[in-house]
Amino acid sequence: MDLGIIGKTALVCASSRGLGRGCALALAREGARVVINGRDTARLEQTAREIAQATGAQVVAVAADVGTADGRAALLQAAGPVDILVNNNGGPPPADFRALDHDALIAGLEANMLTPIALVQAVLDGMVERRFGRIVNITSSSVKAPLPGLDLSSGARIGLTGFLAGVARQVAAHNVTINNLLPGSIDTDRIAALDAALAAKADTTPAAMRGRREAAIPAGRLGTPEEFGAACAFLCSAQAGYITGQSLLLDGGAFPGVM
Repeated sequence: MDLGIIGKTALVCASSRGLGRGCALALAREGARVVINGRDTARLEQTAREIAQATGAQVVAVAADVGTADGRAALLQAAGPVDILVNNNGGPPPADFRALDHDALIAGLEANMLTPIALVQAVLDGMVERRFGRIVNITSSSVKAPLPGLDLSSGARIGLTGFLAGVARQVAAHNVTINNLLPGSIDTDRIAALDAALAAKADTTPAAMRGRREAAIPAGRLGTPEEFGAACAFLCSAQAGYITGQSLLLDGGAFPGVM
């Protein structure tokens, strides 16, 4: 299927690795010009080379912290008019909610709610004027089923989801969509780090903890960044113009609900 995004500019935040990289790769394979982002310059440049070599797409690498105003300005300047925005940022580390002081709470909100909103504000009017725009926010399965120790991450991402739900309806008539992808256990560095931390507390090994995680997933395995990226690319396609304001779970059936 031709997704109809050849030549479109896609800005993918936090995309030197993991879920962001998976989305950037999938969009590049569909012919988009992709602007990728990360704070580790060496890793970012390596990712840019790998995506360009694998797809032949134009890949622009911007080393910046998307959580800062200067970082966002650098991304937007490098991108020019943005047709596709994929909001992504690392979540706060696991912590007991009692240990979260005011500064930690504000930092979590800045990273996972306020930063994505600022980027949407920056690109939305241009999308409306050009009558094409696709915004995908990478949130978490914890939006539907909160996870112990990730209260701040869950709260900030739920806030983002609620804030943009109404915005999505305001711009839908202009062929601009806003949707959310909710990853469950995807095989990324973050999941590996979480398993290592849990293993240390449980006096077991990370491999054993991963086995427990996989056993709890009906699909019997972790997801891959590649299949996550493919779902993102479809939501960014011309064919997905009638899908907006939705939260799509990619969790192998782990969430035990009917909707």
